[in-house]
Parts: sequence; C-alpha cells; structure tokens
Amino acid sequence: MSDATVLQQEIAVEQEHVDRVYARLGELRRDASRAEKEGYRLAGVGTFGALVERDAMVFHAARRRHALDTEYEGLVFGRLDLLAGPTHYVGRMGIRDGDSKPLVVDWRAPAAAAFYRATAAEPLGVVRRRMIQSTGERVTGIEDDLLDPDAAPDDMRVVGDGALLASLAKATGRGMRDIVATIQREQDEAIRSPASGVTIVTGGPGTGKTAVALHRAAYLLYSDRSRFAGGGILVVGPSGVFVEYIATVLPSLGEETATLRSLGTLVPGYDATRVDSGEVAAIKGSLRMRRVLERASHDAVPGAPAELRLLYRGTLLRLDAAALDKIRRQALPRGARRNEVRGHGFDRIFDALWAQAREHQVRGLPEKREFEAELADRTDFRDFLRAWWPRFTPMRVLRWMADPGRLRAYANGVLSRDEIATLQGSFDALDTEGPTIADVALLDELDELMGRPRKPAKKSKNPFHVRDGVQEVSTFADRQAAARAQQVQREEDYRDYAHIVVDESQDVSPMQWRMIGRRGSYASWTVVGDPAQTAWSGDPGELDRARDRALGSRKRNSYALTTNYRNSSEIFAVAASVIRKIMPDLPLPSAVRSTGVDPADVVTSASALPETVRELTEKQLTEVDGTIGVIMAVPRRDEVAGWVAGLPERVQVVTALEAKGMEYDAVVLVEPAQIAVDQSGVRTLYVALSRATQRLTTVGTNPGWL
Repeated sequence: MSDATVLQQEIAVEQEHVDRVYARLGELRRDASRAEKEGYRLAGVGTFGALVERDAMVFHAARRRHALDTEYEGLVFGRLDLLAGPTHYVGRMGIRDGDSKPLVVDWRAPAAAAFYRATAAEPLGVVRRRMIQSTGERVTGIEDDLLDPDAAPDDMRVVGDGALLASLAKATGRGMRDIVATIQREQDEAIRSPASGVTIVTGGPGTGKTAVALHRAAYLLYSDRSRFAGGGILVVGPSGVFVEYIATVLPSLGEETATLRSLGTLVPGYDATRVDSGEVAAIKGSLRMRRVLERASHDAVPGAPAELRLLYRGTLLRLDAAALDKIRRQALPRGARRNEVRGHGFDRIFDALWAQAREHQVRGLPEKREFEAELADRTDFRDFLRAWWPRFTPMRVLRWMADPGRLRAYANGVLSRDEIATLQGSFDALDTEGPTIADVALLDELDELMGRPRKPAKKSKNPFHVRDGVQEVSTFADRQAAARAQQVQREEDYRDYAHIVVDESQDVSPMQWRMIGRRGSYASWTVVGDPAQTAWSGDPGELDRARDRALGSRKRNSYALTTNYRNSSEIFAVAASVIRKIMPDLPLPSAVRSTGVDPADVVTSASALPETVRELTEKQLTEVDGTIGVIMAVPRRDEVAGWVAGLPERVQVVTALEAKGMEYDAVVLVEPAQIAVDQSGVRTLYVALSRATQRLTTVGTNPGWL
C-alpha cells in the first residue's frame, strides 16, 4: 500500500472523529442560543426576580455561545495514543458528548500535558503523538511522532515527517501564529511553571519566547480563573506594532480578559510611538531621572505671580516673591506630593495674610474664620491662588524640561554636562508631537511624585440591587454573575493586576521597570527576553537593580529555550556571525531546519537603492505566501515606506526596533550598516537579521557591513 493511500485512510479516520466533535459543537451552540432566548422570555413574567434571573441566564448563555464560536477554527489539533487508557484528542477547548465522555481534552488540562512534554527518550506513556491539521471542519493533514516503538501494536500506522518541522514551513500571516499545537517540552515546562512567584524565560531568536508568554497567560486563566480573570493579567510589549501583532493569540486560545499594552500606552491618555535616539533614551531611562523630575515637581510655576497684593478694609496686605517662595517650600517639603498638599499651601497663604492684618491692626478685623471666608469670596484672590499653585498634570511639568535653563537647574549635580547637553531639545516636540516612548515612563513617575487631587469617593453601584428596599437576587448563579461583573469594572489606570507578562524584557529601561512595577505590587510575573538582543546602552547594574526591585523578593523559576524554530540554519548563521563579533562566548540557540536557500546580499548605488529595494520586495512576493518585512534604521522609515508604497498589505514596513518580537516569511533588510553603528546597533542588527523564517535579503550601499 502506498504512503499516499495510508495517509488518506488515516485522514479519513480522523475526519470521522472531527465530524463527531463539530456535530456536538453544533448541538452545544444550539443549546446555548436556546438558553439565551429562554432567558429573554423570563422578562414577560413581570417580577423583579424574573428580570434578574433573565440577566443571569442571558449572561451565561451568551458567554458560552461566544466561546463556542471563538474556538471553531482548528478545534481539534492533536491525538495521543496511550500505553494504557483511552485515546485522547487534544484541542482548543474541552468538549464532552451527551454521555459526558470526553471528545476533546482542553490543551491546558493536565491530561494534555503529555502532548507537549513526551519525547522518545521519555514518552510519558505515549505510544504515538499525532498532529491533526485542518481547515475549517476538514482535516487536511496528519503528522505523527512514534515515541515508543516497542509498545506500538502491529496495526498502528505512522505518517509524516514530524509535527513541528511541518508546521514551521507554513506562512505566518499578518498576526502572530499561536503555537498551541506545536509547543515543545522546554516551552511547555515554562508555560506550566508555578503560578506564584516570577517565571523567567530566556532564549535567543526564534525560540518561541513570546508564544510561551502568551500561552502561559492562557494557561493561568484556565488553571485559576477566579484569581487571574478577577485580578487581571497585563501583557506588556515593546511597541504598538508588536502588540497589534500578538493581539489575536489570546482570543484564538479562548481568552479575551487579558490587557495588552505597549510601553508607550501603559499610562492612560498616551499613545506614544516616537522613539528617542539611543543616547537620549539611556539618559531618560536612568533612575537618576527620578531626582531630576522630583526637583521639577517642586519648582515654582513658570509665569506664576511674583507677589500678592490685596487691599483689605483700606489696608494693603502684601506677600513678595521671597515670602511666596518660602511658603511654597514649607508646604512642599521633599517627599510631599504637590497636588495632595495644595490645600496646605493655601492655608499658609491665609496664615501669612492674617498675621499681616493683625500686625497692621486692620480696623474691624473679624475672627480668622470670617477673614478667610471674605478673602475666599474675592475673585482676584481666587485667581491668584489658581495661578500660584494650580492643579498640576505630569505633562505640564514635563514641558518645563524644554526650557534649557530649567533643565540645567533640575539636572545639575545629577547628570553630567554632556548628558544635560544631550537631553536639551529632546522635550521640544511634546506640544506638537506628543511624548516619546521613553517620556511615558517619566510622565508616570511625575504622576507618582505629584499625586492626584483628592476627589469625593463615588458611590459604587450595588450589583445585587433590584429596586429601593429590594436587595435579593434570585439564584446563586445570579450572585456569581453579578460578582464577576463587579470584579472586572476596573478603573482606567488599574494597578492591582494578578499577573504581569513582560515581553522583550531586555529592552525595558530602569524607569520603565518602575512604571510596570507600580501596576504589579501584588502580582506574579512572567518575564521573557534575550540579553543579546538588548538595545539598552545604559548602566547594566542599574537595570538589574530596577528589575529586581519591581519583581520584589518573589521566588524565581528560570527556564532557558535552546532551539531556534523560526529561522532556517542558513539565515541564523548570518545573524550569529554578527552577534559573535561583540559577544563571542554567547550561547546561541540551535536552528533545527534547513531550506537549502542561502541569504542574499545585494550591493547597489545610493541612486539605485529605492528601485532595487522595491524590485527585491516584489520578488519576495512571488517566492513566499506569507508576510514580507521591509526593515531599516529608525530615521529612514518614512523614506523606505515610500519606495514600496502600493504593494500588497502583506508587505510590512518596520524599523529595526519595531521588528523586535516579530517574524516574517521573508525579510528585505535595507542598509544594515546604518543600523550597526555601535554595540547597541550591532545587537539591533542581530534582531533584524533573525526575523525571517524562509528568505533573507540584505541590500545597501556598503559592501563591508558584514
């Protein structure tokens, strides 16, 4: 019997089971829709209890129906033939038949762990592991791993060349492809790491760090939903491009409760995409900036009144600049938060004016309380107070840094002269272009330093309230639903996450670690990264201290990923040769596959570069089915984007910094010499060279870049 015939017969076997699963899925969807409709009918009863019961039924049914709809594509992707016990099918969610027998085991369930962890050396009771590939409801392919040949029955058939390498040949598409069906043992161990403490995952390019981090978030939500969905999971990535890239992964795994943020959007109200130069970013990211910002937050307001003059009952009351400055400093000692002690400053103004009024023996001077009330009623006095001590926003104070004189005063003795000179001008575009990504951490620090004006507490809505005098909810399910609804109503700047995932952690600056840490005081953490890919050019020791302070004394569980699944060996050899120049002893991952296609290096003239880049990109469109990344140095992004304008959407133009964490089927890397301008640039070039899964082409005017 030919291999093709065996394959088709085995596909037919799996198709039969997949048909049963989708038939059962259809039944469950109809049941959920029916329950949803029946819930609405309860409103016709007319009682308040019926209305509440309706809401509970509709909530549960709609949520169930949505989950069933979400998991439709690729529902069943694996099969385990065990040495003892029934065959297990593994998929995106657990489904049982009408007799409660499992048709599909959820990939996060303990029973599915062997699908990822079993090896030929340690089969864990698995005889054959099968990956099932499908499109919609149709099985299109099978790949088997025979893990325990001695235990295999004579009639067991094994087809394919292995699940993992087959999946790697597929096009990636625009969004990140989840690896739920091809998670390998070392990745699975990190995914199922203990929920408490800190899980640290390191690995070179293509080792699946990001996929591990996202699948870990899904696993935690599955294993302890009340804790992690209730408290929330925050996923922090390096850029908006990266967050958009990974945004489909968790929903594809059936999880939509996690919050995804880039470093430029972590603070509400800002969506920063601008990037500072490496030198400027290193200064802004240094912990020394906290002292600079503290000085700014305590300084006098630019353009504030230099004196206060009030004619009170025929007597001039006056506070000069020195008196006002003394009052401000007394009301705002070091460590005080300006917005929170605003009232103390006003009280000291009243005290100083009252003392003057008594000293001048103002005729008919009332009691102090009445005196203060009279002043508070005067428009000119209220205008003075608002101008002298306004309510501050972080952005208002950060703008002061654009004044060279103020910047020098705040940074004197904290930063060197050269560092101050480097920073000058970097805040000039705050008004017109908004903050840079590094500025967002400074804004968050200023918010912490200044505090927020006290607001009256809002009366929270009682989730169990039906009407005045009625606090009952009809069923236990109603109470559970209402409690969950109350739980997820988080404020905009929520800071009590149960778990925080930090991806590309090697690029998080000390100030950014402080920003993230404020949102995870009681959280467990997953931190993934690769030190060799860092763009941080500041003090490594300072970076380590800031990270350790954010993570606290929690127990660390460390995992190293050693296999590069993304790049062909031909592509990774070029990337490895670059990083070896500055880190010759760095342990690098092993690329496990070969395409037989070597990367191409094209040298051209500056005048011909635009046309050459477009031609090479068009060529890649004919050679790969998936995405093509056109990567260049940060300053040339808009220029290069113009060269490839009008090409299909699967051509994506990103800078070398934006490319971090991304992967493309083919990469056209423009002017690599302009990226590798220093050691930090060499590491960035290493990243850019390791983004391609199938084809890599470098093009530039400098033939000696490599």
